[in-house]
Amino acid sequence: MAFSLLNTSLPMHADRPGPRAAALVARDQKVFAPCMGRVYPFVMERGSGCDVWDVDGTRYLDFNAGIAVVSAGHTHPRIVRAIQEQAARFIHMAATDFYNEPMVTLGEKLVATMPVEHEWQVFLANSGTEAIEAAIKLARYATGRQGIIAFFGGFHGRSYGALSLTASKPVQRRGYFPLVPGTFHAFYANPYRPPLGVEPSRVAEACLAYIEDTLFRTVAPPRDIAAIVVEPIQGEGGYVVPAPGFLCGLRRLCDQYGILLILDEVQSGVGRTGTMWAFEQECPSDASGACTVCGRAQFIGCIPDILVTAKGLGGGVPIGAIVARKGWTSLWEPGSHGNTFGGNALACVAANEVLDLVRHELAANAARVGTYLMQGLRNLQQRYEVIGDVRGRGLMIGVELVMDRETREPARVLAQRVMDESFRCGLLILTCGASTIRLCPPLVLTEAQVDEGLAIFETALRASL
Repeated sequence: MAFSLLNTSLPMHADRPGPRAAALVARDQKVFAPCMGRVYPFVMERGSGCDVWDVDGTRYLDFNAGIAVVSAGHTHPRIVRAIQEQAARFIHMAATDFYNEPMVTLGEKLVATMPVEHEWQVFLANSGTEAIEAAIKLARYATGRQGIIAFFGGFHGRSYGALSLTASKPVQRRGYFPLVPGTFHAFYANPYRPPLGVEPSRVAEACLAYIEDTLFRTVAPPRDIAAIVVEPIQGEGGYVVPAPGFLCGLRRLCDQYGILLILDEVQSGVGRTGTMWAFEQECPSDASGACTVCGRAQFIGCIPDILVTAKGLGGGVPIGAIVARKGWTSLWEPGSHGNTFGGNALACVAANEVLDLVRHELAANAARVGTYLMQGLRNLQQRYEVIGDVRGRGLMIGVELVMDRETREPARVLAQRVMDESFRCGLLILTCGASTIRLCPPLVLTEAQVDEGLAIFETALRASL
């Protein structure tokens, strides 16, 4: 695929931030706590699709979508219209105590996205963190067990239960101990950086064996483990796609020991990877449709007990949810969990539009345009030694930068430079993991915008070397 380094639609190395943006950043710093680590001084004024403008009128191409949130693009007319029409009727009535149609419709649509082998029920929250907390509470409540296993490199949120599972960066946990007891961490099957000293071809097998042969036999008796919580693709940990067979291997372990499998699809779900849920692509199947690892029919090996979603579900409006097997939710007695804002009508109508858009067009677009973007990035990888790995599915793509391809030493400073230079050149990207460029644009991305983004990215990469 060819693309030009010359990009006349964006001013290269313009003065950013402009005067209005700089003034607003200064105002912000006076009134907001510094715990939020802003990465560069972008101050948004408006957006449309994958284009955004700052308060000085400078246009940027958005390849981060508010961290994989603005799934249908900025100000999608269907979402805007649905919110406006609902706001004119009513904005909120506590769903903990009462009912509303947008909420019921959303529950029906979420259930319809799940495999038909089981009955499903929904609990609505306001964020991914809150949805993770609900999943933990349900798992403990339904099983009568307390232990939870999560994974190194994982990110599940910042409230105490979710933070206890999170293990991606020390700064996220520093100063908050003791965290929730009964939490254990295992190794994620990262084929680019295999843990436990094994070859990439054996990483899934080794990581599963570590859980069963080490954790279960030393510090985490399986009879006390309520759930295993895992991201089908790690987000903050570096956009890591696990080795084939890892997820269905976890399903096998859970079935064997009576443990619930919780899939955290907060970042990977709602069409981001080219299917509604990332787990739909995880079980490798042969010509007969049987999984080549667990031998069972396609999807059966990977179906979660509880699925957690948020981010892209609301298209920019705060919302989170769990979708869980009815056999577990039926044990949750009235009053055992709830919240004030879950089921908010504005959030629900936005999510209803997002799910329709994803089902009818956006998931397919993510798969098609994601393939095109991946091809362009791999072409760059052939020309730049610092690009160690390009990985992902759909429009959830990581570009890992390294000091050396043999040692794979993370190029932390370079990744920061590339992100900063991309901002100066008009492309909004973020990093994740140690030195991975995270690309998660709105799912309305076009091939022409891919070409534009790749041209800017290469310019920024060259300028950073």
